[in-house]
Amino acid sequence: MTNDRAAANGADATNEAGESGAPTAVGVKFGSARTALVFDDGDAATTVRLPSCLVGDDDEDEGALAGDGSGRHGGEALRQPSERGEFMLRSGVPATARDAERFERFVRELCERHDLPAESAVVYAMPTVDDEVGLANFGTAVGECGIGEALARGVPESLCASIPALGDGMEALDEVFVAVNLGATNLEACAYRRGERLLPFVSAEASGDRVDRRIAEAVEAETDGRVAIDPATAREYKETRADFDGFEPFTDAVEREAEGAHEFTVERGVMEPLDDYLDSAVAELGDFFSRLANSHMKTYQLARARPLVVTGGMACIPGLVEEFEARLAAELDRPVNVVVPDDPVVAPAEGAHRLAVRLRDAA
Repeated sequence: MTNDRAAANGADATNEAGESGAPTAVGVKFGSARTALVFDDGDAATTVRLPSCLVGDDDEDEGALAGDGSGRHGGEALRQPSERGEFMLRSGVPATARDAERFERFVRELCERHDLPAESAVVYAMPTVDDEVGLANFGTAVGECGIGEALARGVPESLCASIPALGDGMEALDEVFVAVNLGATNLEACAYRRGERLLPFVSAEASGDRVDRRIAEAVEAETDGRVAIDPATAREYKETRADFDGFEPFTDAVEREAEGAHEFTVERGVMEPLDDYLDSAVAELGDFFSRLANSHMKTYQLARARPLVVTGGMACIPGLVEEFEARLAAELDRPVNVVVPDDPVVAPAEGAHRLAVRLRDAA
């Protein structure tokens, strides 16, 4: 795969997706928690989302993929789908040989479930990851899955997600703007100048996964050590309970061998870690904008006049984007106008699909 910015930016879409005889256009984002897929289906496009998880150990297992879902975060709140369930992209790419083997099976079964043809044009929305082994594992796995024979490209996730955020077409490739990805694995930021990526920034100091761990710690502290929850349960609390517009304390229960169900109430254990997350993200981005102004002043000035594109799963939490916008404006001491795609979970795959159509039609 190559990141073909010039082709993506310079191609003119002369045919419509799904035209008879044309390769099937496919856009896909393999996330650490969820996968989103958009592909041609006749005259329309089909959107699929599901946990990035296998729930079977053997090739003979039926239903090895978790079911497609819908919900506030583009899928059901994620606890481990079964005792044998396994997520293989926790770092954004398959970091180990076992992860790579299971990821390849996941991709194969996803393609089989949705009858994706080998003769297809595929764009993968890629995270910014400094892991050469993991990226090589990713490339090998998708190369063996039997699709993308007409075309296969890896394009930065933040650019793919910005495409539906900034218009109904490909306007993002003609604009200058800054994109911020509030993702599960990392906080990412970069500037785009007519499709060219400038000054990519990645930090693990502010991430959805870290929030999950902090929520688990906070719940244990809030219950004086009587309750310990796993990160999957903490993620569920974050995805179904967190709300910057009006959080309400809630009661849950855990099973204890000798005592049965033990009820407990969470009052601060969800929102305090999220509050800290926003402070950390804003501080990191303050440094990013300073470096952007120092190294690309003209781009920085042009981007200031455009909306800041915010993507990533954390943007699904009610009220978080508005709070982020206010805190970043205070940090930068200037107004900040944030735009978010309608569905931050699916946006990378949707933008990747539009790119796939454009590249296919230009070939």
